[in-house]
Formats: sequence, structure tokens, C-alpha cells
Amino acid sequence: MAVSTHHVVLFPYMSKGHTIPLLQFARLLLRHRRKQSTISVTVTVFTTPKNQPFVSDFLSDTPVINVISLPFPENISGIPSGVESTDKLPSMSLFVPFTRATKLLQPFFEESLKNLPEVSFMVSDGFLWWTSESAAKFKIPRLVFYGMNSYASAVSISAFKHKLFTEPDTKSDTEPVTVPDFPWIRVKKCELNLDNQSGPAAELFMDQIMSITTSHGFLVNSFYELETTFVDYNNNSETPKSWCIGPLCLTDPPKPERAKPDWIHWLDQKREEGRPVLYVAFGTQAEISTKQLKELALGLEDSKVNFLWVTRKDVEEIIGEGFKDRIRETGMIVKDWVDQWEILSHESVKGFLSHCGWNSALESICVGVPLLAWPMMAEQPLNAKMVVEEIKVGVRVETQCGNVQGLVTREELSRKVEELMEGETGKTSRNNVKEYSKMAKAALIQETGSSWKNLDLLFEKLCKSGETNEANN
Repeated sequence: MAVSTHHVVLFPYMSKGHTIPLLQFARLLLRHRRKQSTISVTVTVFTTPKNQPFVSDFLSDTPVINVISLPFPENISGIPSGVESTDKLPSMSLFVPFTRATKLLQPFFEESLKNLPEVSFMVSDGFLWWTSESAAKFKIPRLVFYGMNSYASAVSISAFKHKLFTEPDTKSDTEPVTVPDFPWIRVKKCELNLDNQSGPAAELFMDQIMSITTSHGFLVNSFYELETTFVDYNNNSETPKSWCIGPLCLTDPPKPERAKPDWIHWLDQKREEGRPVLYVAFGTQAEISTKQLKELALGLEDSKVNFLWVTRKDVEEIIGEGFKDRIRETGMIVKDWVDQWEILSHESVKGFLSHCGWNSALESICVGVPLLAWPMMAEQPLNAKMVVEEIKVGVRVETQCGNVQGLVTREELSRKVEELMEGETGKTSRNNVKEYSKMAKAALIQETGSSWKNLDLLFEKLCKSGETNEANN
């Protein structure tokens, strides 16, 4: 039997939300190798020195993956010394200079490529636009990974194509407008992340868009059945083909036995008491004002729901003494790192108050937990629209002024928490998300699933030219 030998290079952007799914994809590639006796796959992951411990630890169950560190540039204006990932930036306003600085990795990257076995294809983050130049130089097919779903990209493409918000002052930030290619969808200007239409941010965005035109397609952390209409739209447009190969969170191995942390003991207690819990977390990038944190804390208190809130802020210092005493029976606040998948999978967790970053939303869908969607930045407002309006697995939190950046009051939050946890909309969302959870597992875990088939097609398309056959006696 002939064996096809392939070498895949992965280069994630230096942000946990972008890195984790590509590391999960590395696991999927090795699983594919084990299942397909005619394919042999090796994987190399590129990162930087301060990110390598996280990458290596994440992949400790798959030691055959090669990890290469490239020296991150020093003395970048505005970037504190030693910062090599976005979660360590003092402010996300430094995103552009930080991302621009990654281009200084290019000569080290290309020197490493020279010394590697022949590469069948490369997957690099869309923010690392310069990797397309390296791929072209070495004649390596490149796939782009952005960590977005097909819904967000399709709605954005349609709005851009039809110039919905290009005329200045024609529409307010909060006036909903019908998306021509999807007439059942109405979108606000503030939901499309159009702030960066000029200056360094716009220039960076255009460089990234131009790099896409030479790529061989998009790798999408989603599954076809979740957003069929939008995958088809993207694949019928002039953009490179999208390959849905998710949900990648389902590739994570079972966690090793360990002592239970305090919050799992607390969730166990709530399960025994028959009290449903709302999990509250907003990722590592969200910047929440002190005023908003107060409204959030008081809204959770008013709702009387049991909640587990993960935050790096000292909530009692912001709210004032006595808050923790008042919520002693209903709430737990955790400032440590937590295993989000472990929490969402816990039987007592019946809702997730989330910023709707796509990784978090997809994890929630996979475990069958409905979402209370509170988007804050980037494509999160579109993720929230998809979750609430399209697949109907959640409830939307609204700001006072209708703008994404506006204030959410304690009354609004309390009301929506109750709606998700106890109301009819919450009940419908719970039923729907359980169905999508089944579809997610069928797409990736079963070899007949849509994502698994896409991976087969991906190898077939990208690896023909670099295929080397060995006789298998």
C-alpha cells in the first residue's frame, strides 16, 4: 500500500484565542494520520520564546509535534519589553504596532523553512499577513486562519460589497440596515467594526486582505451544519474557498485526574442542591470600565441567580465591602486561571454570560449550554447576532444607547439573566443548543462527518503536488 507523507506548518498569531484553535488543529492532523493508513503527517508549529511554554504544555499529549521558537523583536515603540502576546499588552490600542512588529520575524521564519523537510502546506493566522510572501517564496500552499465563523465573514463581505455604511453621516451607528444578500438580517454600523477606516489600522487591514488573495483558502473553526447558508455564500463569492474543519475544541483529550479546584467543589455543591449556575467570563482581551463592572456585579446580585464569575479584577474593591457577604450563598468569584471547558461541561452550569468570542461561543454550543450574549469588540457583535437570531441558542444583552460600546445597566442584565435561566426564550435556547451540540460531535468525531470529510478533501487538493509515495510492504 502506498503511503503519502506530508509535512504541515502552523503559525498562529500571538494571542491565546488565535493560538489555541490552531494547536487543536495540530491534534486533528495527527488523529487524521492515525485513522488514515495511507497518509503520514508530521507537524511543525512556529511561535516565540515567551509563548513556547504555553504551546509546549498545550501539546504535551502530542510530543511528536515539532515546536520552533523565533526571536520576538525588541525595542518596539510603545510595546513594553518582554511582551510577546496580546493578553500581556497594557491596552488593545497597541494591537497595530504589536502586529506590525511580527513582520520582523520573517527572516528567521524563512531561514527555518530552509532547514525543514519539504512542506506540503502551511496554515498561518490572517494577522500574520507577511507569511504569504514566505509561502510564495518557498512555493508552499498557504491557508489563512482568522478564528472567525462563516456567518460573521459573510455578513461583513455582503455589507462591504453593497457599500452599506461607506457614505459618511448617512446612517447612525445604531440604525439597523437590511443586508441585501441576507434580507432577514438587519445590522447596525456599530456591529461591523468599521472604526479603522483610515490610518495605520486601515493600512494593516488592507495588507492582510491583499495577502488573502494569494492564499489557497480559509480554514474555519466551525461545522457546515451550523451555518450552511453562510459557508455556501462564502464559497460562491470571489474569496478563496472556506474549509470548515471544526469544532476544534472537540479534539482536546480527556483531562488527567487531579485534585478538584475550589470552583469545581462549589459547582458540585450547587448540583447537589439542584441550583442551576450561570457561568460569567469575558475572555482575556475585554476591557471593562469600573462603572460597567459595578452594573454587572449589581445586576448579577439582583437576579438572585447562582453564578460563577471569572475575572482578573478585584470586584469587592470596586463595589465596596459587603458585596461578597451579600452573594455568599449565590455567587463565587474566581481570579485564577480556570479550565473553561471543564466548567461549561459541569452538570450544574445551565447558562454562559459571554462576550461571544467565537472560541467561547463554540465551546458553549458543543457542550449544549445556551448563551447570554454580551459582545464588546471585533466580530463579537456578529457572533452574538448569529447565536441569538440565526441559530437561536441564546439571549442578547442590550446596551442603554444601542451602541456596542454603550453601558449595560444592572436592570437590563438582571432581566436578561432571568430570561435565559428561567424564561421561555431560555427554554427554547436550551433545546436548540442541545441539538446543535449533537450535530457538532457528528461533524468532527464521526469519520463520516462533514468536517472530517473536509479534511480529507483538503489533503487531496493541497498535497497532490508535494506527494511522495513509499512502498509499504
